[in-house]
Amino acid sequence: MAHLLGAEALHLEYPNKVVFDSVSLGLNEGDRVGIVGRNGDGKSTLLGMLAGRTEPDSGRVTVRGGVTIGVLDQADTLDDALTVGAAVVGDREEYEWAGDPKVRDVISGLLSDLEWNAPVKDLSGGQRRRVSLAALLAGEWDVLALDEPTNHLDVEAISWLAAHLKRRWHPSAGGLLVVTHDRWFLDEVCTATWEVHDRIVEPFEGGYAAYMLQRVERDRQAAAVEQRRQNLARKELAWLRRGAPARTSKPKFRIEAANELIADVPEIRDAVSLQALAVTRLGKDVVDLLDAGVRFGDREVLKKVEWRLAPGERTGVLGPNGAGKSTLLSLISGTLEPTSGKVKRGTTVKVATLTQRIDELDAFASEPVRKVLEGLRTSYTFGAGSKASELSPGQLLERLGFASEQLSTPVKDLSGGQKRRLQLLLILLEQPNVLILDEPTNDLDTDMLAAMEDLLDTWPGTLIVVSHDRYFLERVTDQQYAVLESRLRHLPGGVDQYLQLRAQGVGGAGSDSGAPSGSPLGSDGGSAGAASGPSEAERREARKALQRVNRRLEKAQDEVAGIDAELAAAAEAMDFERVRKIDERRQALSEEIEGLEEEWMELAEVAEN
Repeated sequence: MAHLLGAEALHLEYPNKVVFDSVSLGLNEGDRVGIVGRNGDGKSTLLGMLAGRTEPDSGRVTVRGGVTIGVLDQADTLDDALTVGAAVVGDREEYEWAGDPKVRDVISGLLSDLEWNAPVKDLSGGQRRRVSLAALLAGEWDVLALDEPTNHLDVEAISWLAAHLKRRWHPSAGGLLVVTHDRWFLDEVCTATWEVHDRIVEPFEGGYAAYMLQRVERDRQAAAVEQRRQNLARKELAWLRRGAPARTSKPKFRIEAANELIADVPEIRDAVSLQALAVTRLGKDVVDLLDAGVRFGDREVLKKVEWRLAPGERTGVLGPNGAGKSTLLSLISGTLEPTSGKVKRGTTVKVATLTQRIDELDAFASEPVRKVLEGLRTSYTFGAGSKASELSPGQLLERLGFASEQLSTPVKDLSGGQKRRLQLLLILLEQPNVLILDEPTNDLDTDMLAAMEDLLDTWPGTLIVVSHDRYFLERVTDQQYAVLESRLRHLPGGVDQYLQLRAQGVGGAGSDSGAPSGSPLGSDGGSAGAASGPSEAERREARKALQRVNRRLEKAQDEVAGIDAELAAAAEAMDFERVRKIDERRQALSEEIEGLEEEWMELAEVAEN
């Protein structure tokens, strides 16, 4: 593979911190690299150095002659004097950009809901972000450097972006560097992962899931080495005190197969215990939305919503921007009354909402975190049954990634991610039994997201989550609903079903529905006729086919487990040729499973209609 750019012995430091110390790495043709790490460890700084935006104190970045680099910054750099169209395609003639399929794809995927001639200055922050991304993707680049490209994008746009990048940056087409906390996106797009930590950059093969497996093994080996060092130190101390050392057997360390790493890890949630505790705290009645509707003037936001929330229910809510998700949450929390139908709440229900606004902490702005904690209750019960534990506010904050020295920091000086975690802590300590999380993943890195997920796994109550972070949504909830065309719709097929519905135009224009209104690429305005439902015979056939697909899916998943064991054994033996061949088999099987799942979705739609 041709070399595109490289870094040699990069060193960068600030007056109070060394950010990088002798970092060397390279990017080759076809590489799609995800950059992960804790907030503040230097991910964006590394991207800036590789893109030529930041100069290192020593070392150098080399770029192959003729290689062009396009950069998406976190900062908003759009010119307010431009229109949407001018910001994206510049002064290119219409025939020139309209005839470019790549540009048409970008406009359709990111800007279909925007007015082509709208002034940039009138756009929201999320809309400006999409225009910036579209302008970059409409250009010609050998290397793309993207800093948090999924910020302000909804699930559909993130799915489109992943597919677009995979099409354009295939194994023989340039390179991609992306800093993101979106773990689904990392898994979907990236072929390698760079972890930034402790002044170094450590490379791993594969996307997020592969990176986590390798990281667990790395940490396990490091712990084994540290344990051995401590054992030797204790033995040395005993010899110094008692004379000749006693004979001891040497500890044995071996690399465990990948599946053995998680063999003794229990289910992420003790559903039975949490359900029982939720019923104890809530009773059988939580919140019932009965034929509920909300209208603002002439606009009907929600209509005939029928939803009975159960104790211990964990539900994710999806929907396009402006579809009515926040209105639905307001009905549940009681901050908004329906204009039709009614909302019933159980007598013991206590609802708390983690909103997108961190200015709710302004009341504590000048106080150090330690002072805020002093005014809270002394302990909080987490978990259920024999696994229940009493944690103090300080211990809870430690679980959310706060170091002891950060407790003296004034709230106003905390980072966005730290404020987000403190905000969640204050809400949990109110001991609600219904918790609503509205975009909770903003400003959090992957490690902190994992810490939040771990905390929520032991939270006993009803959980409602609205998030564009697909990984988080699927990780902490057990089912998903969507707000589409002013109605609440259950999604047995989860996020994949939602994306299929949106691609079919349900709930408004899908992600591939065409150009922005006012654009010369506007659709022809045609409409499809109404399709009749399937016959009873077709439904019977669909149900039979579902059983066949289910059997093959179960068999294929068992085969994957066997292949994973083979893969781990080959990796332990360092037989890389065998690893490559096994991985090819696994990839083929994964593609078959993906096809079977799509077939299942289509058959289920017919069988249920």
